[in-house]
Amino acid sequence: MKPFYQNFKLGVLGGGQLGRMLIQSAIDLNMQISVLDPDKDAPCKYLADEFVVGEVTDFDTVYRFGKGKDLITIEIENVNTEALQKLEEEGVNVYPQPRQIKLIQDKRVQKQFYKENGIPTSEFVLIENQEDLFKHIDFLPAVQKLGRAGYDGRGVQKIEKIEDISKGFDAPSVLEKLIDFEKEISVIVARNVSGQIATYPVTELVFHPTQNLVEFLFSPADISYEVGKEAKRIAINIIEKLGIVGLLAVEMFVTKDGKIVVNEIAPRTHNSGHQTIEANFTSQFQQHLRAILNLPLGATTIKMPSAMVNLLGESGYTGLARYQGIEQVMKTEGVYIHLYGKQMTKPFRKMGHVTILDHDVEKLKLKAKFVKDNLKVIA
Repeated sequence: MKPFYQNFKLGVLGGGQLGRMLIQSAIDLNMQISVLDPDKDAPCKYLADEFVVGEVTDFDTVYRFGKGKDLITIEIENVNTEALQKLEEEGVNVYPQPRQIKLIQDKRVQKQFYKENGIPTSEFVLIENQEDLFKHIDFLPAVQKLGRAGYDGRGVQKIEKIEDISKGFDAPSVLEKLIDFEKEISVIVARNVSGQIATYPVTELVFHPTQNLVEFLFSPADISYEVGKEAKRIAINIIEKLGIVGLLAVEMFVTKDGKIVVNEIAPRTHNSGHQTIEANFTSQFQQHLRAILNLPLGATTIKMPSAMVNLLGESGYTGLARYQGIEQVMKTEGVYIHLYGKQMTKPFRKMGHVTILDHDVEKLKLKAKFVKDNLKVIA
């Protein structure tokens, strides 16, 4: 790999907010950033050196885009891994590696990987279509997840009783036993080309009751030392077994008896790490770049307790986005607003996030609620 600091060409598949924030870190390293995304108005459009409109799932489009790049990375899993593999075979560095992306793309394969490698996860059965749900009535209550293409709460459906089967997906899926959990947590772990590994402190996630999207995040998580240590151990075990280069977000449940169960993983920067931009010595975006460039990984230490609030489009509003209450929120000490450059809002669309810092955890929670109650995305 040529020196990253002189005319280094980084290609990013996906032009959403994760790519936008990655670019903001990559600029500091003199990189030339090219982005491929199907949306002509994607958040990365005005920050990238080159913005290409095209499908990240199309072989020819991805292959042409990748030719001549020094390094390819992703900000979304749903990409054409066959094209990435061909580029890799021809000498283009691709991180995370195509084989690992392909494994994670399919939740069915992902669950089997956990089982084969002794990684704690919920009981599950694989089903091919909606009709198969009737064969597993005794397995209910459960959660059905589409094998492929589900994201941001889409492709997930609770099937608690036989009457819910009509809501099920008629496609290859995994049916997971419903977990009676105490908390949802996340660990972001990084691994560079040389094999150096670093984990971020455990974060605690609070989800929207119906949309399956993170509403709040608190860092560090309110958990015992033992639970935190085990969560990090599991995350390290997964990234080592996969051999991934880059970042891996590991979402987990903490059960009411203190056990940890892995829910899902994502081979990229993640919503559960946005607070690291202000709250940690090294942001997740800087860390991802360090990992894929084989630079020493940065310190993940927390500077100050933090919370993160996702700014979601308000229910009932579709159109040109307006941000109500932004002046009121910005008067609050320790509040950092990040807007994603999306012109149009719709219900529950991720439009930005707000990080809140405070040494006092109780004050932090009050500030987070204040932001949630007063900053609204309307049209």
